[in-house]
Amino acid sequence: MYYCCYVSSSYFFHLEMLDSWFQVGFVLTTGINSAYVLGYPGTVMVPLGWIAGVVGLIIATIVSLNANALIAKLHEFGGKRHIRYRDLAGHIYGRRAYALTWGLQYVNLFMINTGYIILAGQALKAAFVLFWKDDHTMKLPYFIAIAGFVCALFAIGIPNLSALGVWLGVSTVLSTIYIVIAIWLSVRDGLKNPARDYSIPGTTATKIFESIGACANLVFAFNTGMLPEIQATIRQPVVENMMKALYFQFSVGVLPMFAVTFVGYWAYGNSSSSYLLNNVSGPVWMKAAANISAFLQSVIALHVLFFIFHIPTSSLLSLYLFTE
Repeated sequence: MYYCCYVSSSYFFHLEMLDSWFQVGFVLTTGINSAYVLGYPGTVMVPLGWIAGVVGLIIATIVSLNANALIAKLHEFGGKRHIRYRDLAGHIYGRRAYALTWGLQYVNLFMINTGYIILAGQALKAAFVLFWKDDHTMKLPYFIAIAGFVCALFAIGIPNLSALGVWLGVSTVLSTIYIVIAIWLSVRDGLKNPARDYSIPGTTATKIFESIGACANLVFAFNTGMLPEIQATIRQPVVENMMKALYFQFSVGVLPMFAVTFVGYWAYGNSSSSYLLNNVSGPVWMKAAANISAFLQSVIALHVLFFIFHIPTSSLLSLYLFTE
């Protein structure tokens, strides 16, 4: 069995089954604490309210942990390693499930990465209006286009995952910056402005559709749709180490997300924005640092997510082309 594939002149570099459970747990934790968390006070808590929102997040955490644990335990199902989600689906349900899972994974990847580009554009615009008057000449689509261009440049400049550990560290630092600043400024605003409305806004139809969207966000918040691809990098014993990574993700890893979600909703009530940093008030330099960090983290997260999805394919291609 090959445990490592290295092609020095290739774009692909992949260490298979050599990562520690802590590194994999950090990858998963960084994923759920991406800049998307800045939207949860407005997109999860506002449509659901305190009771349904808190209960929903707790239930989603427990159910997602159980679902991911089941997938992780099937890694060597049938005496064969399944390093891609579609391989596992095909092994259990057949070729139709293989093709369907492959298609759904690409749709999922496309939607998540599109969201990252939009989020990066939103963060870039929020930073822009802190220093220049928002006269609406620079509209959000322009910033989204700039963000997409930056993402493309980053992907061209970093065409492999040999520096994953470095970029994971950078991403973690950036996440820490905008999470800490968002929580700090939200707490400060909440203490200054005690009068808040926590009622669920909108008509009956609006409440129904927005609550459905909030439930969809709860499912999305904890699941990458590519757990086997991530598990392919963890060292032996694979299942045991992956379970440690999952327990880390769903215990320590969810705390920052919960803090941003609950503190943001507590501070602003049903006026919470779909991008929390649009609500906060405070020093310009702090808000600028948070927005720029959210922008850069979205760029890195998009790149890492894309290459994690293609790790097994790249590894198998390299093995086929460059090894016996």
